[in-house]
Amino acid sequence: IFSIVVFGSIVNECYVNKDSQNPELLCIFNENESACSYGIAIGIIAFFGCIFFSVVDLYFQQISSVKDRKRAVLLDLGFSGFLSFLWFVAFCFLANQWQRTTMSKGVSQGADAARAAITFSFFSIIAWVALAVRALQRYRLGTDMSLFATDQFAADPNAAYPGYPTGSGIETTETYQSPPFTETLEANPKGYQVPAY
Repeated sequence: IFSIVVFGSIVNECYVNKDSQNPELLCIFNENESACSYGIAIGIIAFFGCIFFSVVDLYFQQISSVKDRKRAVLLDLGFSGFLSFLWFVAFCFLANQWQRTTMSKGVSQGADAARAAITFSFFSIIAWVALAVRALQRYRLGTDMSLFATDQFAADPNAAYPGYPTGSGIETTETYQSPPFTETLEANPKGYQVPAY
């Protein structure tokens, strides 16, 4: 949503006429076309990246290969970290160009949109850092789970299935209930009569 606000506000209101005689639209950020283009590009990349990783999250449980899951999480981690950096650059670049902008009638009309783009660029940094931290936690959780899943099995595909791991060999005599199938059963327990047919 933050990316939609950033590139939407730049596209809609951050291109203004310098004066009434000149019909050419100029970027509101210090008349620097690179600032507007960068904000729009990062907003679009972040928007499509969010859609892609939302779909990956929906189908993540259906990915059966551990390697493919690991790749998906690493891709999410890398993309989130990289986009955090790009949003930081966008925030600094837009804020710097806005600070250098001289106010005029045209600039004052799009000033709120420019401030919104700068503000939501800052919020996007926080959001993407949080997504990167979440992806890192998911990666760490996945590696811990895969260690438990793969250490129990032999590397040889023809090897037999390993048996249940044995304990320390020391059993205590203090048990809450007796082991199964060791009690002697009476032929006719008390209170039970064999039905006659």
